[in-house]
Amino acid sequence: MSDEESLLVFPCEFPIKIMGKNHHGFHQAVIEILKKHLNDFEDTKISEVESKQKNYCSITVVVNATSKDQLDGIYYELTACEWVIMAL
Repeated sequence: MSDEESLLVFPCEFPIKIMGKNHHGFHQAVIEILKKHLNDFEDTKISEVESKQKNYCSITVVVNATSKDQLDGIYYELTACEWVIMAL
């Protein structure tokens, strides 16, 4: 398989998990980034789970990805965000 080939066939539903400190700023930053990259993004597609001691939060969203470049842009911006600890 060459570097240009992808295991994904677009468009496709793709789950993204984002982890960060349990703070309102984290939630807002993630939503703003997703809205910037996804024309059809809806807040209702998000599920959130707090850590046992409520210090951290994990957000999972299934997006309708249209290209590898779109996913790369989402991940690049999420990992550059000060509120985000990790994006998978």
